[in-house]
Amino acid sequence: MSPSKPPGEAHNQPELSVSELSQSLKRTVESNFDRVRVRGEISGFKRAASGHMYMALKDDNAVLDAVCWRGVAGKLAIVPEDGLEVIVTGKLTTYPSRSRYQIVVDGMEMAGEGALLKLLEDRKRKLAAEGLFAAEGKQTLPWLPEVIGVVTSPTGAVIRDILHRLADRFPRRVLVWPVIVQGDGSAEKIAAAIHGFNKIEPGGDIPRPDLLIVARGGGSVEDLWSFNEEVVVRAAAASDIPLISAVGHETDITLIDYAADKRAPTPTAAAEIAVPVRADLQVSILDLARRLFAALSRSTEERRVRLEGLARGLRDPRDMLQAHQQKLDDVGERLNRALSVGVENRRANLGLVSAGLRRSVIERRIEQGREQLQRAENSLRRDIDRLVQDKNTRLGSLAKLLQSYSYEGVLARGFAAIRSQGTVVTAAAGVNSGQELDIQFHDGHVSAIAGSGVAKPARSAPRKPKVKTVPEDDPQGSLLCPAD
Repeated sequence: MSPSKPPGEAHNQPELSVSELSQSLKRTVESNFDRVRVRGEISGFKRAASGHMYMALKDDNAVLDAVCWRGVAGKLAIVPEDGLEVIVTGKLTTYPSRSRYQIVVDGMEMAGEGALLKLLEDRKRKLAAEGLFAAEGKQTLPWLPEVIGVVTSPTGAVIRDILHRLADRFPRRVLVWPVIVQGDGSAEKIAAAIHGFNKIEPGGDIPRPDLLIVARGGGSVEDLWSFNEEVVVRAAAASDIPLISAVGHETDITLIDYAADKRAPTPTAAAEIAVPVRADLQVSILDLARRLFAALSRSTEERRVRLEGLARGLRDPRDMLQAHQQKLDDVGERLNRALSVGVENRRANLGLVSAGLRRSVIERRIEQGREQLQRAENSLRRDIDRLVQDKNTRLGSLAKLLQSYSYEGVLARGFAAIRSQGTVVTAAAGVNSGQELDIQFHDGHVSAIAGSGVAKPARSAPRKPKVKTVPEDDPQGSLLCPAD
């Protein structure tokens, strides 16, 4: 190591700023590691509000920062999560602000089948906990659907196998929704196809399927991974149309198998589950028809034999009819004679009654009724006169009684009633000098003018109650307030 030079002495090495050095390092790293594949376990994964994803890749001895920009994040084949072992593809670069290097991810895949199976098991437990696989949510498949919707690739052998099997068993109308069943964006397209079939309105130009089949041929775990994505599983569980999953071979199990209403081991088996065999149905119908005809024949024969047995215990209906016919003839003859006799009897009764309906008889009865009415009228008048007389007598007695209680008798004994302006004067204190007074005696009225004087106090006598003024139109009057 060379000794440092004294200050002020010239240097051969150029001076670099921190930014210049950082940029130089950045160019060096990017030029030497333009495209790399790195395997590691995801740690510290987070998604920023901007849509960018940040994480770290680690193994037993080292850690590498990683970033995935928003435009690439939506195109990744898998969704990153902590603990997932992946292989990422990208460009190595540096982050000068923190003096760190990182990889810019533009591709990501699972690192080995074991990691996929672990992710599959974790996702299965999560979705099962949400109730997407519950047996009570399964729908019953239609026995013979009119229209069958198929979600699969239009170019593979799967759709040909399904159509061929349906044609052999029971031809039905089939609607195919073509999708890609592997690779980027396949899961979203499969889910969109399931939702699309469910949105078809009944009775429209495009018939609504009665049954859905989601099918794919066999393959590895990675090939079938689209049918393990949450978006596909949730679409299958939410389908209002009964759904059969037919993904892979019999040994291949995907998460859509748990969410579907029925799992078929193969696409061909899905077609067998969807419809019965028409030939078998025809044989069954013919057998049932034969058995029904035999049962009807046997039942008819049994009832015929029973009827014949019962008929042997009955009389000849013709004998019974002839006896009743003879009786009817006899009654008919008697009825004719009875009608003639009845008419003659009623004619005689009419003659007797008509004799009592002569004019003289009717007039005599009218005269008798008039006399009875006159007698009743005279009797009623006498009763009314007697009642009126009794009431007049009682009224006279009450008038005398009323007269005995009248104030006029009090005035006849020497008393007088004094009024001022129509109001009875009951005390001297209530009269002013010069006030005009009206004095009533039993034989008439006298006017007077009150003079001056001092009113003497009244003797200790019981206070009389205040007497109310009697209206002038009162026929009975009052003892203290008589009318004029």
